[in-house]
Amino acid sequence: MRTARIVAASVLMTAALYGCSQPSEAQAPPAPSVTVAVPLVQAVQDWDEFTGRFEATQSVEVRARVGGYVSAVHFRDGEFVRRGQLLFSLDPRPAQAALASARAQLSQARAQLALAQSELGRSETLLEAQAVSQAEVDTRRGALQTAQAAIAAANANVRARQLDLEFTRVTAPISGRVSDRRVDAGNLVAGGSSAADVLTTVVSSAPIHFVFDGSEAVLLKYQRQARQGAAPIQIRLQDETGFTRSGTLDFTDNAVDTASGVIRFRAVIPNADGFLKPGMFGQARLAGAGTYNAMLVPDAAVATDQARRIVYVVAADGSVSPRPVQLGPLVDGLRVIRSGLERTDRVIINGVQRIQAPGMKVQASNGQVRPVARAAEVAVTRSAPASSATFANSLSSGD
Repeated sequence: MRTARIVAASVLMTAALYGCSQPSEAQAPPAPSVTVAVPLVQAVQDWDEFTGRFEATQSVEVRARVGGYVSAVHFRDGEFVRRGQLLFSLDPRPAQAALASARAQLSQARAQLALAQSELGRSETLLEAQAVSQAEVDTRRGALQTAQAAIAAANANVRARQLDLEFTRVTAPISGRVSDRRVDAGNLVAGGSSAADVLTTVVSSAPIHFVFDGSEAVLLKYQRQARQGAAPIQIRLQDETGFTRSGTLDFTDNAVDTASGVIRFRAVIPNADGFLKPGMFGQARLAGAGTYNAMLVPDAAVATDQARRIVYVVAADGSVSPRPVQLGPLVDGLRVIRSGLERTDRVIINGVQRIQAPGMKVQASNGQVRPVARAAEVAVTRSAPASSATFANSLSSGD
């Protein structure tokens, strides 16, 4: 009995080992899961992006128009000043003395004129009595004309000295933000020429210009669009993620720089709060064309196949096929597809990395293309304009 049991156990163990040694039947891996959606069709606005710098519409170096000692400073550094506001006072006493001397010379010239008129009258009376010669009368008439010219010269000298006295009050030539004073009271300054000492500077604050360079291609595009009116422009600063300020393109330079192939553009931007300062950098976007209906897919749905950009489309039977596409700009995280895609195509928007080969089968679940939150953007300097776009219904918000 015991021997029979041992034989039976051996047979069972042999059967078990034989079963384990047989190869299991191969099972195909399940089809990968992906999310598909038809492209979002919406009206968008294309923009060209540029990096530029703010410049004041007016900038003046304040110089004295006469030389002298600075007796007083009448402004605080950095404050806003109005046109005609007193900034510096020079010692007026030398100018006052020169004016008094000029007035005395005018009085002397008037006395000489009165004497010449009297002498001419007497000589004309004597000429009628033939008591003097005609030559004597002509001499007296010449003396009268000389006295009249002296009066005119004296009057001009008085006006010049009055101006010198006025110029001892240095006023703001424009309204704007004044810089710090370059000289203090008690200093002697030169004046009256372009080489005179700079006392301070004043720059206008509202509006302000934004200046940037564009290529010849950009120039041609906007010249052809010029008939539609001034091109709108939107600007953001280095620490901003949205284009918060708007303006219009108001000036294009008269020649393309032959060395760099670019031309200077200028826009005028309102700056009522004075926050924008000349010399600051900014990122601008200029409306490139009118609005148009575009197909959009998530930027993550776009793959690269050597030199081509493709998206994967899922057919009704679950098979995957690549579609070469021509890309446009980004709109809130969505990529504009200019060509290569139909509005009814089911594009893989999630799970692109699971696609191993064209023609493979996938398990597709329906999704929806939605704009994504805009990530913080960093302004960078570019030699050529970048391309971007916005939804047409967001133009009024400036972002």
